Amino acid sequence: MATRPRRPLLLSALSVLGLAVVAATGSGVQADREPGILTPPPPRTPRINGPSVYGVRPGRPFLYRIPAIGDRPMRFRAEGLPAGLALDEATGIVRGTITDLTPRSHQLTLIASNARGRASRPFRIVVGDTLALTPPMGWNDWYTFYEQPSDELMRKAADIMISSGMADHGYQYVNIDDAWMGKPGSNDPALAGPARDERGMINANGRFPDMKALTDYIHALGLKAGLYTSPGPLTCAGFHGSHGYEAQDAARFVEWGFDFLKYDWCSYEKVAPKGSSPDPERLQKPYRQMGTLLKEQPRDIVLNLCQYGMGDVWTWGAEVGGHSWRTTGDLGLEKGERLPGFYSIGFRNARHSAFAGPGRWNDPDYILIGYVGNAHDISEPPKPTTLTPNEQYSYMSMWVLMAAPLFYSGDITRLDPFTLNVLNNAEVIAVNQDALGLQARFVRKTDDEFVLVKPLEDGSLAVGLFNLSEETRTISVRMAELGVNRRRVRDLWRWKDIGVFEDDYSASVGRHGVMLVRMDPIP
Repeated sequence: MATRPRRPLLLSALSVLGLAVVAATGSGVQADREPGILTPPPPRTPRINGPSVYGVRPGRPFLYRIPAIGDRPMRFRAEGLPAGLALDEATGIVRGTITDLTPRSHQLTLIASNARGRASRPFRIVVGDTLALTPPMGWNDWYTFYEQPSDELMRKAADIMISSGMADHGYQYVNIDDAWMGKPGSNDPALAGPARDERGMINANGRFPDMKALTDYIHALGLKAGLYTSPGPLTCAGFHGSHGYEAQDAARFVEWGFDFLKYDWCSYEKVAPKGSSPDPERLQKPYRQMGTLLKEQPRDIVLNLCQYGMGDVWTWGAEVGGHSWRTTGDLGLEKGERLPGFYSIGFRNARHSAFAGPGRWNDPDYILIGYVGNAHDISEPPKPTTLTPNEQYSYMSMWVLMAAPLFYSGDITRLDPFTLNVLNNAEVIAVNQDALGLQARFVRKTDDEFVLVKPLEDGSLAVGLFNLSEETRTISVRMAELGVNRRRVRDLWRWKDIGVFEDDYSASVGRHGVMLVRMDPIP
């Protein structure tokens, strides 16, 4: 992919919002029928976001940046911080290694203050065997930059994650996808050179001159770094994979300081073709091997199984060491007919709600809004999404309710106010990051509408009313369908209390739109 000139990160809100709505109405829907930015400006007083629970294995390095919005400068405190951890009061970054190796929970109170006020929030660190107690959140380069990732790009992405406020809403992983290794047979000097060093450890290509320096840079910001490889001899893009060198690669990823691994099936089909062994054994073997290796490392690495839902992976993904697993094919390649492709991907992922929970998440692929590349022709430069604003709200709402990992994979260097409005809504993200860890289930699904409900830790419900039809329609849900009675209802996209409802709740929902609400019990 050729290098392209970049626009400044932040254009005026008015001009960019106009661009976003115009770009999103390619289907013929009139702009005045679609919403713009629904969420009010964030408060200037402190608000602490992100999960209320966080897992770490005994004796492993700990790194967590407290996500908080509000005017800066801001000061942070943590009451009850375990021995071995230290908090930078100016940045809110907690790092170190907990000295008590006993599996147990540490109950903390996080505090953020600025000139306008103070906020506090309970936070629990669980020392044990389970990582990713809430769905991972971050950015992945694939659907924009494809085979052109670089050290410079990943550093810029980390900087933008901070400056855009994404980190303040809980996004923490900066993940390199395919094409960071050498590529056999390439004429590009940056991709040439030996695949591995004298120890059998994999080398990065010339676009990544010092992987350890890169992860150090990302970690200094309080963020985490992710990487990609395949259990086959080659990756999907034809770069060197891990087959035969799994132990060396696991050790290399730790040596470099990575915190996340996407393990993509790709050419493993050549190693273990269909019929070579019973399918459960054939499909599980490479992931069980890498999962075991990673668990033995002196560093926590979250493992994402990317094998497109083969062999009902949601039934065994956690058993082989995975923390999330793709349930379908690539969303970027999904062709929509009456509806955009994210709906069909989401519907398939939603069927497996019984198998999700803390440390084990169904993954329907990335959030593709803003400027996005063309997965069918990766040589094309990114273009504004063809999804309408309504569809983008529905997309994010579905992923949030399904407790899906939230990874943005649009062009992070061209974020605009509308895209950030969809990505950075603290109340919406709180549904995804709820510590109970349940995935929403269907209450009802027809050709014209569907309703998803997700129970939350405090006894409230998150409910999404989705319109699949071509016209605005009223969608209702009875409290009896949800298994509750009288509830107080809040619109999560608009940060607006709607009222108290006794028997049923109804909302007018636009074409391909959503009403995402929280229903709180009334004492």
